[in-house]
Amino acid sequence: MQITKATYLISSPSVDKCPKPDRPEYAFIGRSNVGKSSLINMLCNNSKLAKISVTPGKTQLINHYTIESTTAKSNKKTSWFLVDLPGYGYAKRSQQQRKQWSKMIEDYLRKRKNLLNIFVLIDVRHEPQKIDLEFVDDLGEWQLPFAIVFTKADKEKPGAVERNVKSFFEKMREKWQFLPRYFITSIITKQGKEEILDFIDDCNKAFSNS
Repeated sequence: MQITKATYLISSPSVDKCPKPDRPEYAFIGRSNVGKSSLINMLCNNSKLAKISVTPGKTQLINHYTIESTTAKSNKKTSWFLVDLPGYGYAKRSQQQRKQWSKMIEDYLRKRKNLLNIFVLIDVRHEPQKIDLEFVDDLGEWQLPFAIVFTKADKEKPGAVERNVKSFFEKMREKWQFLPRYFITSIITKQGKEEILDFIDDCNKAFSNS
């Protein structure tokens, strides 16, 4: 799949303010400073699409982008939404503010009818973090479809990346019978880009055939 156009649409404070759910939608979320904006920009071939900040917790709303894409084999055009969600975890905000974000995110994830997949971003440089494991457990409890995206693979040696990925899934196996789809990515080498876009393309096709 090739993205031909990506444009910012709207930032919403709650799920009921989001655009009409009339097309496939994919949400990206992770801990603050996990490289979410950079990954979105890499996928969309636009370095200025999602604003990148060195300040954790900068994203505070539900940010919708309209994406136009074509499938390589058929050249069929498809329109879908990409959503940039606030990061969970550490942010220099009040406890009340974090609770508001948490409720906003949960409401969006559980109520958005056209949400086909949630991409959960994990910094592959670190060993399994409790907050990441708790978040994917929540998604499992809510019975929501998701995939893991390991970021910043270029910042570690391949052996360390492999160990940390394996360690994360070993922790998941303590509670999970089946493991989710996963991708290993790097915005420097573009690793994982084609795999994620192909996955989205497959989901789009299933959506259009349903």
